[in-house]
Amino acid sequence: MNKRWHLPFLLFLIIGTIIILGDSKPTYRTQQGKIFGTLYTVTYEHNADLQPEIIAALQAVDHSLSPFNKRSIITHINNNDSIAVDTLFTEVFHNAQHIYEQTNGAFDPTVAPLVNAWGFGFKNSVEVNPEVIDSLRSLIGMNRIRLQNGHIEKEDPRIMLDFSAIAKGYGSDRVAWLLDSCGVKNYMVEIGGEVVVKGYNKNGNPWGIGITKPTDDSLSVNQELQTVLRLTDCAIATSGNYRNFYYKDGVKYAHTIDPRTGYPVQHSLLSATVIADNCMHADALATAFMVLGVDSAMAYCEHHPEIDGYFIVASDSGRHETIQSFEEGKYR
Repeated sequence: MNKRWHLPFLLFLIIGTIIILGDSKPTYRTQQGKIFGTLYTVTYEHNADLQPEIIAALQAVDHSLSPFNKRSIITHINNNDSIAVDTLFTEVFHNAQHIYEQTNGAFDPTVAPLVNAWGFGFKNSVEVNPEVIDSLRSLIGMNRIRLQNGHIEKEDPRIMLDFSAIAKGYGSDRVAWLLDSCGVKNYMVEIGGEVVVKGYNKNGNPWGIGITKPTDDSLSVNQELQTVLRLTDCAIATSGNYRNFYYKDGVKYAHTIDPRTGYPVQHSLLSATVIADNCMHADALATAFMVLGVDSAMAYCEHHPEIDGYFIVASDSGRHETIQSFEEGKYR
């Protein structure tokens, strides 16, 4: 029997197998879970399951920045333990300082003692009065804390940091950077409502991101949308006072605390949505805009054309009105 055909035939089988395997098309995958005390969803187009890498990226941010993690770097800092910060903490700290300065203190991660006092933080509330507020305000301000030689230095050991208004956005960015490094061209990363999108969804369309209608909903039951924005290659974050609030003696207290006064904000802005190049900035600015109010927020967007804002305000008649810094139809 002539066996000379065996080698060419074997090569044919190998090459044919490679062609078949290489021709497999990437599929859209969706992975969900819990991190930072909230839920995350990651949808991406890839031929491999990247869940282990995604979880590792999220856990790295949690280990560095979560005040709800008793072993995190930020928890050690708030407990005045001697600990060196990591590169994630350093990046967020410097960006937080920059946004603090840009917004004249409307965004301030040292507001944690006030947030806790009003019952919206990671420690028990206290009986607030003007004397308590004045005392706590002496602990507020990013100018009272600095990062020196890899360690945090405080003017007063009672100063605390809370990156909750920037860490979820940063976490979304970290996952997005991971997907970029893996060659993923189409994805949507969402952590607690802070979103990064790239490319297109499985239908070949820009990603549709809904903005929830701001009705009082402390149980997060209402899912009615105010609008849907069609986005690609950008980040979006929303902050509002319609889910985290309480009533006391007939007065509504919302979770947005003005670091400059020490009191919850009391203005017509119900919801602030920010569209930016990265989610860390979008997240922080959405919080700052809720402090500043719609007029100052719009002025900020006008001076920073790379930032777009979509605002929902309560009119004098009690109805909801929308104001946006971008041209109608830009995200349709």
